[in-house]
Amino acid sequence: MSLINNILGQFSKDIGIDLGTANTLVYVRDKGIVINEPSVVAVNKRTGQVLAIGDEAKKMVGRTPSHIVATRPLVDGVVSDFEVTEQMLKYFIEKVHREGFSLFPRPRVVIGIPLGVTEVEKKAVEDAAMNAGARQVFLIEEPIAAAIGARLPVQDASGSMIVDIGGGTSEIAVLSLGGPVTSKSLRVAGDEMNSDIIRFARDEFNLLLGERTAEDIKIAIGSAYEIEETLETTMRGRDLVTGLPREVTINDEQARQALKRSVKSIVNSIKSTLEETPPELIADIMDRGIILAGGGALLRGLNILIHEQSQMPVHLADDPLTCVVRGTGLVLEDLDTLKEVLVAPQYDTKLK
Repeated sequence: MSLINNILGQFSKDIGIDLGTANTLVYVRDKGIVINEPSVVAVNKRTGQVLAIGDEAKKMVGRTPSHIVATRPLVDGVVSDFEVTEQMLKYFIEKVHREGFSLFPRPRVVIGIPLGVTEVEKKAVEDAAMNAGARQVFLIEEPIAAAIGARLPVQDASGSMIVDIGGGTSEIAVLSLGGPVTSKSLRVAGDEMNSDIIRFARDEFNLLLGERTAEDIKIAIGSAYEIEETLETTMRGRDLVTGLPREVTINDEQARQALKRSVKSIVNSIKSTLEETPPELIADIMDRGIILAGGGALLRGLNILIHEQSQMPVHLADDPLTCVVRGTGLVLEDLDTLKEVLVAPQYDTKLK
């Protein structure tokens, strides 16, 4: 069996996957990040056929006839639609191998998962990856992958604090000796911020916004802390009174007001994680600072607000969006040294 594994391995590229609620990123060994696409799949409900995955499917969100549904197969970082997740993983694995000579790609795969997911949820990710064509599956908790991607010394006997704000979840962890010492996983992240903007537009302006519009507003003018320049953008949606299209101008202060609840929730969780951290590790974090990763870390002024509230130095990781997938890639490049940080497999993932 190991001979077959070795032969398959010769023609397969080992890959690391950040299987996110909003985006899926794929790292190929010796090549770097090759795919960064939305975690969206468009399915024809009548035939069950997958019509588009990734960028193509995202363009269809909110714009399809009733029998075509563009959905996200992951909710809060956890597989909610097993078959569609499997199709999505298969598409990404095949896309990576398309330019090679591999007819039956059987790569080893490292996948990032949220902290504190159940055994059943871990097994769902493993099964989906195995069914999608992986010959071995390794799981790593996202904050650990993000910390490795941010080049923090996670295996040392010193404290590192990482805050990974993704699409579905915010993961806060103090790491030492390859594992989390204190941690929190919140279902408040980028998606919840988009919902905040939708709620604000409805309550303040009687305007119904789409999810993509809300996300565009968040990126254009969203902030967590007062900023020097005034930013403005237009919200376009449906007037809930007349039912007709309407456009409203919104500024950064209103957007900040809209996002306040989610931001406060994340900041409070960071503070309570610090309160539970042993004093020795607090001293290390004071030296090294809190590292922010994930798309949510790009929210203007979030680092200043966290610094103000926690009295700790706060740093943005280099390219926070790709921290987790770069971490999975570094684990792939050095599996022997870093296998200690992996989640123990739920069952033997060797090729049967």
